[in-house]
Amino acid sequence: MQKNYTAVLTLTALLFFPGAASSASGQSSFGIGTDIVSRYVWRGINLGGASPHIQPYIEYSPGNTGLVAGAWGSYGTGAGSGVTEADLFISYSPVESFTVTITDYFFPSDQPFLRDKYFNYIKGETGHTIEGMAGFNGTESFPLSVLFAMNLYGDDGTDENGDSYFAKYLEIGYSASLGSLDIETFAGMALDNPKTDLGAQGWYGDSGGLINLGVNFSGSIRLSEAVSVPAFSSLIFNPEAGNIFMVAGLSISFQQ
Repeated sequence: MQKNYTAVLTLTALLFFPGAASSASGQSSFGIGTDIVSRYVWRGINLGGASPHIQPYIEYSPGNTGLVAGAWGSYGTGAGSGVTEADLFISYSPVESFTVTITDYFFPSDQPFLRDKYFNYIKGETGHTIEGMAGFNGTESFPLSVLFAMNLYGDDGTDENGDSYFAKYLEIGYSASLGSLDIETFAGMALDNPKTDLGAQGWYGDSGGLINLGVNFSGSIRLSEAVSVPAFSSLIFNPEAGNIFMVAGLSISFQQ
């Protein structure tokens, strides 16, 4: 669920899919990489269990079009590793400060009797969730970002009548810098209020409210004069669930 989460940063996007822009020359670009994170926390929810996760991605931008298409995944490294995830996404930026993204979330299982069929998109059966997201990314003179996401189809939470909540999420962020560190503060809300007394549960849990509040620090760890590794650390609160997380991660990427 995307690194651009900032992903936020997941780091997941998208607080955290890496947004790939077209190269200055207008040539198509292709990128691969992976993040290694201490925990997989997405929009204030711990999806990574009790183990670190490896989160690879592939992305392609066809020239100077504003389009980026790619795949992103998350895989635990040990017992109690939470979900396994494999997503496809496509995004379009008509201008640098605005992005629209469609993401196909899917959670495969290593246990055959639990495995959803990937090519099954039948309503009421599918294991896919299709999300639409629009984001204002801020500018250098106005470093305030706004992200709105809504589930459009698939495996979403349902009410007592079996109708989808079309789960909605709103996040506001503010970016600044402190020396060589980039700092982002963020606050995200689940906009739905599932009726849990009737046994229903939404995409973001049992109730709406403030679920993703925190700060992310990102920079580079210099290994030598010529080599540095992007790194980040996040402090994340989920006031609605009464929880707190600290997450750290490293990024490795190759761009052509």
